[in-house]
Amino acid sequence: MTATARKTLLLVYHSWTGATEQMIHAVARGAAGEPDVDVRLLRAPEAGPGDLLAADGYVFATPENLAAIAGLMKDFFDRSYYGALDRINGRPYAAVICAGSDGSNAARQIARIATGWRLRDIAPPLIVCTHAQTPEDILAPKHVPTDELAKGEELGAAFATGLAMGAF
Repeated sequence: MTATARKTLLLVYHSWTGATEQMIHAVARGAAGEPDVDVRLLRAPEAGPGDLLAADGYVFATPENLAAIAGLMKDFFDRSYYGALDRINGRPYAAVICAGSDGSNAARQIARIATGWRLRDIAPPLIVCTHAQTPEDILAPKHVPTDELAKGEELGAAFATGLAMGAF
């Protein structure tokens, strides 16, 4: 495949209170500026192994719930893992985590799954901390600050540019 061939960037996400959805839409906006990349945005329950096989790169976005990836993201990985195993080796990925505290455990879980798939990370996990610590704050709808959304747009733009150039 030449560097000028059209590529597909698959964005798979789950969002409960809106923060992760805002971030993945920011990633999609950033990636949409690359004319040689098709951006596919799917909620985790709608995505499966066929979507992974049809894409050239991935962004996985999830809230961190109880120090883990969200259940619907786990379900996506469970349903897709063996159908994609040894068929997507070497493809690039990035992770976006929205968390009330540090998000590091969810990032580690995604990295372990990506290692099993033999994916290549193209950026450190983008972790957005909402600082929600009370039950009321945790369950409340979230508003992601503009500077955090800008980081998502930058990730999307850089990922799409790299795919289009054949850098990953």
